[in-house]
Amino acid sequence: MALPANRVVAAAALGRAVLLGRAALTLTAAGVGLRVLPDPRTALAVAVVVVVSTATGLVVLARRPEVVRRPVPVVLADSVVVLGVLVAARGGVAFFCFAAGACALGGVVLGMRGLALWVPHAALGYSVAAHLLRTGTPSPHVAVFPLAFPPMDVLAGVAAAVATGALVRYVDLSVDVVASAQRSAAASERARLARELHDSVGKTLRGVSFAALALPSSLRRHPELAEQLAGTVSQGAMAAAREARELLTGLRLDAPDQDFAATLRRICLHCAELSGVAVTLTAAPVDPPADVRYELSRILDEALRNAVRHGHPRRIAVTLAQTDRLRLRVHDDGDGFRVPGDLSALTAGDHFGVVGMAERARYAGGVLDVTSTPGRGTTVEVSVPVVRPVRMAS
Repeated sequence: MALPANRVVAAAALGRAVLLGRAALTLTAAGVGLRVLPDPRTALAVAVVVVVSTATGLVVLARRPEVVRRPVPVVLADSVVVLGVLVAARGGVAFFCFAAGACALGGVVLGMRGLALWVPHAALGYSVAAHLLRTGTPSPHVAVFPLAFPPMDVLAGVAAAVATGALVRYVDLSVDVVASAQRSAAASERARLARELHDSVGKTLRGVSFAALALPSSLRRHPELAEQLAGTVSQGAMAAAREARELLTGLRLDAPDQDFAATLRRICLHCAELSGVAVTLTAAPVDPPADVRYELSRILDEALRNAVRHGHPRRIAVTLAQTDRLRLRVHDDGDGFRVPGDLSALTAGDHFGVVGMAERARYAGGVLDVTSTPGRGTTVEVSVPVVRPVRMAS
């Protein structure tokens, strides 16, 4: 059965780590041999075999990580290299180190099935140790080490299999968390787009639909009314197109992969370029959630448009600060106006912008406050709760 993609990634990553660790341990043992062995060519031969085999393995795992899907050829090829190290090292410590690394590599690609590999390696290790003891190659005070190394083969293999399983579970959990976050973000984006369409284009198109339904009967009975209805349909269609353009423009206001202050700065610069009004921004380095970013961006854009269109200011100051709440403040030195106690009353004078900003503030979980005095400018401030990261109990 083919390995899952997550296991391939984990096995390839741990396989490279095992190859590097085995090479470092074996080369260290070979380096010691350069000083204590009568013939240094033995250590040099081991170093050549280890370096070549390790480099080859790293290249293969880096370019073709799916090779771990075929563990039997991998362990067979690595076992041949183990025999090469055995011959080059003449049964020295370097061989035992390399064999333990081979069992660890088998644990990575085979899991606990690597027992079929670890037992033969341990048996080979005992055979080599017995041969060394018979020939009297090790000195008496180090003779115990060849006998102690073979069990390390099984332990190294088991440890590698357990580590691979743990890494696979970690990768699976990470993938699930990322996928869940993506699904949540996609659902939130769909809900936000649906709300935007319902609140703007949808309502306009419903009005156009009602007028269009009344048009045929009015055309026969009341030509004058039919002419008015036709004008209503035409105006409604143009309004829907304009609202759709504004919706698309608003969706592009915020780039979640950029710093939020950069987004606000871009909106302020765009307003200044179009209107010629000096717009300054003072922004704290904050990173609100995506839905809050979007609503604040739309509120800022609408507040700037309203200030330029109705207040005729010379300067507009924008401030973003965070204390117990995240606060976005837009102040202009324009004409100002009398703010009613209930902001919804502004719709009677076709001031839908303030009402829309108040609705957006509620969508973000916050509130909108508008203060203004005729001749003394207007201040629009929205404040939303700060989402604190949840700390795990230690």
